[in-house]
Amino acid sequence: MCGIIGYAGFRDVVSTILQGLTNLEYRGYDSAGMAIQDNGKIKIYKTLGKLINLKNELEMKRNELKHPALGIGHIRWATHGSPSLVNAHPHTCTCGRLVVVHNGIIENYKELREELIKKGCKFRSQTDTETIAHLVADEFSKTKDLEAAVRNSVKKLQGAYAICVMHQDVPNIIVGARKHAPMLVGVGEGENFIASDTPAIIEYTKKAIYLDDNQIAVITKDNVKITDVKGNEIKKKVEVLPWEPMALSKMGYKHFMLKEIHEQPDVIRNSLNGKLFDIDAPVNLKEVKLDKSILKKLNKIEIIACGTSLHAAMVGKYIIENFAEISVDVEASSEYIYRKTTTNSSTLVVGVSQSGETADTITAIKQAKEKGAHVLIITNRPDSNMARLADSLIPVNAGIEVSVAATKSYTAQLISFYLLAVHLAEIKGCIESSYLKNIKHELIQIPTKIEEILSDTTAIQECAKKFSSYKNFIYIARGVNLPTALEGALKLKEISYINATGYAAGELKHGPIAMLDETMPVLSIMVPGGITYEKVLSNSEEAKARNAKLIALTSSSDKELNNLFDVILKVPHVNEILSPVLTCVPLQLLAYYIAEFLGKDVDQPRNLAKSVTVE
Repeated sequence: MCGIIGYAGFRDVVSTILQGLTNLEYRGYDSAGMAIQDNGKIKIYKTLGKLINLKNELEMKRNELKHPALGIGHIRWATHGSPSLVNAHPHTCTCGRLVVVHNGIIENYKELREELIKKGCKFRSQTDTETIAHLVADEFSKTKDLEAAVRNSVKKLQGAYAICVMHQDVPNIIVGARKHAPMLVGVGEGENFIASDTPAIIEYTKKAIYLDDNQIAVITKDNVKITDVKGNEIKKKVEVLPWEPMALSKMGYKHFMLKEIHEQPDVIRNSLNGKLFDIDAPVNLKEVKLDKSILKKLNKIEIIACGTSLHAAMVGKYIIENFAEISVDVEASSEYIYRKTTTNSSTLVVGVSQSGETADTITAIKQAKEKGAHVLIITNRPDSNMARLADSLIPVNAGIEVSVAATKSYTAQLISFYLLAVHLAEIKGCIESSYLKNIKHELIQIPTKIEEILSDTTAIQECAKKFSSYKNFIYIARGVNLPTALEGALKLKEISYINATGYAAGELKHGPIAMLDETMPVLSIMVPGGITYEKVLSNSEEAKARNAKLIALTSSSDKELNNLFDVILKVPHVNEILSPVLTCVPLQLLAYYIAEFLGKDVDQPRNLAKSVTVE
């Protein structure tokens, strides 16, 4: 959720950067910092907490700044290392002459850190970002060319990054680079900007260049240069930013939904950040107030939710029962509130809502609290009504989700349930630690695997075009991916208005099979390595025998599948129990591209609202 802005120009540098950071505050953060190039020196200011603390700090030290020429600013949501001044951005190299701000996660920072320590670099923080500062400084010592140093350094980085770099010995320029994290250049007259999102610059310029992955930007007050990682200069289109606020953060995507689908790797990283530091350390859910004494008296867990959140809850049931060996019931909030329940003080009630303002779920939570239940809320809005009712809280950290069809908030909810299930299992000690370590290790790898899916969507687009004319769809799965089938069908239904239905694959022959013919496509979700793959394959063969068109969503490399399925959509290999976080992504994209081919209003489908605040 970090926010970045860099500025070179004629305006007051400090005020301009502070305003840009203010416009990025919606992202959430726990510290703020700024580096100013002033009178031949790099001066750094950092504070914990809200941005007002940095503003006050700079106000007191204004007399230190003589001729500020340019600067970079950052608001940080803690990832590697707790919120502290030493971990706050900007970060410097050993000598302090080079400074960097960073959004993202460097996955190979430990290996790089060890190499740099051997070269004499002195690390001060626990962050992955500091590794970038030392790495670029090491490269700069060889070339004395800051642009080349950044270019050579990013070739060694694995993970996601949007970075801005300044060096005391190279006055008047800022070098930025990005991969799997948003970054744009704001173009002005006698001034230029670099930022993580448009709100940071919209007050000053309506012209922007959106950087693509593996591109480098060099800005001065009078010039902007974009190159690839090989140093080849690229002529990029300068786009005019629209005035309407709803369009400001599309970042070049045609729709918010597509942008939010592509944000999911970073969203998952943000959901894991601060909670899963190390596979050898327990999951850290500081706002979940469940200890052994509370768990000992629990006889069941009830999860209540609506819509997409209900599907996340169904995955939650599966994994909590699997990991923590506690009985779990899942129910739509709208049903829960109109019947007599057995909820009591020995029940943990989990309420799930993207907005935290879903009326049915709020009513259900209030009823559960009246019966003495411990209430845990999973929401994207920790300032919401539901959060205020919570005894325990898991904020999903998905950021602002504009599109009505939930995508990134759904995957963030899934990650929250995995963290909760592992947390409960660790408290109870009911499952082998080696198994949990493997699960945590795979969880950390999930964002990279989603990026692999998002890097090439050609097959999904071709599938969407092929099936966009069909009026009905059936999605089938078993086990932990049954909710994925339901969610995939819901997405298609929501934004394309195609009648899509999800079924447990074993139920196909108990009624729905009567509907199967050449006009009814069947999408089968099949993840090998678990207990359901062969069964779903068998159910798919039953559908094929009725002339249904078949689509497989799988990680299997079995070439025999080509003889059965008309289309095969692939996902990277993953443990079956974690697969819902991967399998949902191609289904989101399939729904999106079908709706786009049909010319539907993707972001604001008819009759739907983002937050349902009435029962």
